[in-house]
Amino acid sequence: MKNLIIWAVILGAAGYGGSKLLLHHKVGQGVDQAVIIASPFVNIEYEGVSSTMSGQLTIDGITAHISGFDDPIYIDRLGIDTPSYFSLLSLADIRQNIQSPDDVIPGYFGLLIEGVHMRVNSDYFKRAYAASVDKISDEALQQDAARCTGKYGFSPETLTRLGFTEQVVSVTAHFRKGEGEFAIEMTSDVEDMWAFDANLTLAGDMVSEMAKGSRFRPRMKDMRIIFEDQSLNARVEDYCGALGLSAEEIQAAQLAKLRYMGDLYGIEFDEYVIDPFIEFLGGKSTLVVTARPSEPISLSQISLYRPSDVPALLDLSAEAL
Repeated sequence: MKNLIIWAVILGAAGYGGSKLLLHHKVGQGVDQAVIIASPFVNIEYEGVSSTMSGQLTIDGITAHISGFDDPIYIDRLGIDTPSYFSLLSLADIRQNIQSPDDVIPGYFGLLIEGVHMRVNSDYFKRAYAASVDKISDEALQQDAARCTGKYGFSPETLTRLGFTEQVVSVTAHFRKGEGEFAIEMTSDVEDMWAFDANLTLAGDMVSEMAKGSRFRPRMKDMRIIFEDQSLNARVEDYCGALGLSAEEIQAAQLAKLRYMGDLYGIEFDEYVIDPFIEFLGGKSTLVVTARPSEPISLSQISLYRPSDVPALLDLSAEAL
């Protein structure tokens, strides 16, 4: 009996090791082909492929040089998250394993992007910022209140003033199918700045909904966003103060930034969001924003309402913790 157990462990380990080598070989081949295809646009090097029994598969130690730019981008890990190691084996030959349209959207699936390192004074960072504010007037961009709070996004110069030499960003997205609904869970973290955890539930069967093509209209059941400050508020307050803004002017500038963000999405925030946001600026580290409409609402129809009516439509509220 003892020998039987020993042999079972040995064979199991050998089978796992063999399947892992085969999996990494197949993934490596696919990655190498993708690198060759992308080579006219970006030169990519990577250290290797790794996987876990929990179902994660990642490409590790990526260095990317984008054509036309001198500065590289470094990524610690880029990959997928599945329910188990056996799910990874199934995905290795996904074209052969898909038996029905429902298999296109698995019950659980995640995307991982961890440790994207970008120097704030890199050429691509400067180019990206310039493109993001292309339609903003120079006069608006040069206002002290807008610059120090990042109303239109933080410029490389402002990030340097805030004490950052690089941005280290991580993002994950997980998708789960439920009975008559589809959940999207996203996390994002910018090292020493902020982090957020967002959960969005959509109504309906996603396979049949997406089969509608351009007529696809996702309907939101509920949403919850947890925003955590990791030093950004204090850095902004110090920098704005150094520019000569009073405490009241800094708060007004932060509120102007919040309202500007709301305008971009067609929302005029009311006191149920603004008051907790002021508490958040006053020293609380976490802001929780929730939306619980009385019935699922099509996201594409929100723009049809007056911005002042949207908070009530979504039953939008916030809490500072």
